[in-house]
Amino acid sequence: MSSPIVVAFGNPLLDIQVAADEGQKYLEKYDLKANDAILAEEKHMPIYDDIVANAKVTYVAGGAAQNAARAAAYVLPQGSVAYIGSVGDDDLKETLQKVNDAEGVQSAYQVQPSPTKTGACAVICTNHDRSLCTTLRAAEMFTPSHLSTPEVAKLLTGAKYFYIGGFVLTHGVESVLEITKAASSAGKTVVLNLSAPFIPQFFKVQLEQVLPHVDILIGNESEAAAYAQAAGMGDSALPQIASTLASSTKSNASRPRLVIITQGSQSTLVASSSPSNSSSNLKTSDENPKTYPVPSLSSDKIIDTNGAGDMFAGGFLGALASGKSLDECIEVGHRLGQMCCGQIGPKLAWPKQSVV
Repeated sequence: MSSPIVVAFGNPLLDIQVAADEGQKYLEKYDLKANDAILAEEKHMPIYDDIVANAKVTYVAGGAAQNAARAAAYVLPQGSVAYIGSVGDDDLKETLQKVNDAEGVQSAYQVQPSPTKTGACAVICTNHDRSLCTTLRAAEMFTPSHLSTPEVAKLLTGAKYFYIGGFVLTHGVESVLEITKAASSAGKTVVLNLSAPFIPQFFKVQLEQVLPHVDILIGNESEAAAYAQAAGMGDSALPQIASTLASSTKSNASRPRLVIITQGSQSTLVASSSPSNSSSNLKTSDENPKTYPVPSLSSDKIIDTNGAGDMFAGGFLGALASGKSLDECIEVGHRLGQMCCGQIGPKLAWPKQSVV
């Protein structure tokens, strides 16, 4: 493997996506919400065989952090991004790795022996919403020992930017802490995505263990609201939530923390713990929090919103690793998020388009 500058860590999943014209009946059948992300309970387990047998489905390489890794690779030169996660030794793993190879992401998988299967996500589309129902399978079997293998240790040592998908906090906080503590102490940049409302709701302890080592926190308005409720902030406004998160305890206090809250087609909000820090290319100017309007996208150009938030995060990260300013990073994130909305599933347009 070459030495990438970006390493992402998360749950590798194969998305099994149901088209919007069939989605509503599966939402009702399995008691799912139209715009949500959950871990499958026992009552949801039949959905995977059900949709494969009875619905029009599309298979798409997924896993939130893996999507973001591919988006960062879209922006950066070949070989700049690596991805760590746990998979089964099966055809789903082969599918994921082929997509990573094609899109310039180095796969540093921990492979679990058969019969353990690679994780899967049922993606139920309705109109412009998507409901994600995940069975982690091999993904939750990741062990910290993989981080000390020669191949992965080299990746971690050489990288300058680390992206953590919040979903991995449900089972892998020990590994997340190992990565983020080492990166923070070495003055490297750690990016964490809240990923879903249930992370701050039900994994608040794990989130608060990791947060001090995070330089950039990304989430959407629902995730921010869930954090506020879990933290006893009630129905606080988004600017207050963002500012509170930005100013919370940080292990590497010499660099500011950014908090980025997306709101779909609405504006994106960015708060900084030190907006005028001249040593950083991520200054927010005198406006803090700063609001970034999202360029309008006509409804007829929106095919599918699944993965758009991941592509925003990966685009932002790729631009950041390229040395772009905060304004430019947000702009690239918006472009990739909107590009994703024009594809089926968490994908970008190929051949590559210039976005920086």
